[in-house]
Amino acid sequence: MPPPGQTQLPDWDGLKLRVRTLIASHRVMIFSKSYCPYCNKVKELFRSLRVEYYALELDVTADGPSIQQVLVELTNQRTVPNVFVNGTHIGGCDSTYQAYHDGSLQKLLGDGKDLEPYDYDLIIIGGGSGGLACSKEAATLGKKVMVLDYVVPTPLGTSWGLGGTCVNVGCIPKKLMHQAALLGQALQDSRKYGWQYDEQVKHNWSVMVEAIQNYIGSLNWGYRVSLREKSVTYLNSYGEFIEPHKIKATNRKGQVTYHTAETFVLATGERPRYLGVPGDKEYCITSDDLFSLPYCPGKTLVVGASYVALECAGFLAALGLDVTVMVRSILLRGFDQEMAEKIGAHMETHGVKFIRKFVILTLQIFIQVEQLEQGMPGRLKVTAQSTEGPEIYEEEYNTVLIAIGRDACTRSIGLETIGVKINEKNGKIPVNDEEQTNVPYVYAIGDILDGKLELTPVAIQAGKLLARRLYAGSSTKCDYINVPTTVFTPLEYGCCGFSEERAIEEYGMDNLEVYHSLFWPLEWTIPGRDNNTCYAKIICSKPDNNRVIGFHVLGPNAGEVTQGFAAAIKCGLTKELLDETIGIHPTCAEVFTTMDITKSSGQDITQRGC
Repeated sequence: MPPPGQTQLPDWDGLKLRVRTLIASHRVMIFSKSYCPYCNKVKELFRSLRVEYYALELDVTADGPSIQQVLVELTNQRTVPNVFVNGTHIGGCDSTYQAYHDGSLQKLLGDGKDLEPYDYDLIIIGGGSGGLACSKEAATLGKKVMVLDYVVPTPLGTSWGLGGTCVNVGCIPKKLMHQAALLGQALQDSRKYGWQYDEQVKHNWSVMVEAIQNYIGSLNWGYRVSLREKSVTYLNSYGEFIEPHKIKATNRKGQVTYHTAETFVLATGERPRYLGVPGDKEYCITSDDLFSLPYCPGKTLVVGASYVALECAGFLAALGLDVTVMVRSILLRGFDQEMAEKIGAHMETHGVKFIRKFVILTLQIFIQVEQLEQGMPGRLKVTAQSTEGPEIYEEEYNTVLIAIGRDACTRSIGLETIGVKINEKNGKIPVNDEEQTNVPYVYAIGDILDGKLELTPVAIQAGKLLARRLYAGSSTKCDYINVPTTVFTPLEYGCCGFSEERAIEEYGMDNLEVYHSLFWPLEWTIPGRDNNTCYAKIICSKPDNNRVIGFHVLGPNAGEVTQGFAAAIKCGLTKELLDETIGIHPTCAEVFTTMDITKSSGQDITQRGC
């Protein structure tokens, strides 16, 4: 019988000869269909290997159905793609990728001869939290691993050691400076608790920075020792792809070496974005400079409303500095906006000034910085223009800290040479649910992933799980849902799950119930500060048994509180289970076990006692 749609019997012998001739005359022969995503995936694999292939698109070939029927007889495979390499039938998409991963595909491509072995099983570009976690896990599983890490100095010349942003210029020094600020507040509170001291208390910036940098130095050394113990090769060099499976590594002296690997992991992270206006790189600093700054920054303008901006503004103000935050539009974009505004209000109450609706545009100079006086710190004149009219803002500062966002470090490592696709708008890398890029032997983890969370613990988890999938037969993937996080502003903010805005978008207002409450930490009652400022909120999905889909807390030790509840949310926490939980008294966290007022009720949530 002829295939459906054909009325004339085909020349079967002629078709069989044609198919066999195609298979025999092409190193790689792919019988494909132009619209098939699996066919495209296989083609992408061979393109990434720089291997030429011939594809016959059966959906646009007149006798395509008949050819497919010949292939069924020949291979017993009814689907496309149907792949042959040097005359050997490989199979479909999954079989081709399996052959690639176990090395049999590479051997077939070498006409049966062993290819020149790679220098390493795995090379990781980037020695931050994710890259180090992945490298050590892979080495533990018996693989030969190299890590390249190179810090391009900031415009002011700041650089640091192994460990990435979190350890050197992120989470660790930020939390320690936040702690320094909390100690200052505790000193003020202590008088109310009976502590008496006559001498004036003041803060020494240099002592703090030296102590923090000494601790970070010990971590840098610890990472190097850990890599050495696991036989991971570490190069303090800049990695750049020059051809498939091969990179060029350039050290600080300009010396170049070349290295090959079967698999690569990109873990290059991000760096702070500058304003793109006169004076920004010459006179301004970013968080990359702040934590090792050898002098007290003095009167400071923080440009931006990111969590980095607000955290830095918060601890600088608490250390006694004159701090102003210049905001383009909203605070903490992407976070729950009710919580963001409460954070801003608390900071204003405690001396941080906000200039709102002033903007920096790339193509027009709405802000400029000029140096009035050199020094440590010097004097800078800032000129900015309002987004809502001709109003001009001018003021002098000792330091301008830029915190308007971060850019992925992906545009100068040769990704275009091997065909790795990036999101041109933000430089981030699209990956599948196994962190694999469009080039099969290249993976990516951490902050450079497009549409994923930019958090250190996420990168660490993703790195470990990726190594286990690659080398231990695991199938466990990183879960990017319901990841807890904390913003270390003076009044800490912890959250897990949906913001109220996102929950409304996702579920609809009618399907949500929001429970909330103000609370007053017992420790704050004696010094009599900030009553009815701390705030707790949970967002529940009514159709799903009032399951908690959003958790938010604004108060002391918010990170510690949030971490515990995050595990419960992973397990499907409901409002009923919270109500059945007995709280620990007196703690801040117990507020979540006694919440009974909904937003929709409009009832007063003011607290008058513990």
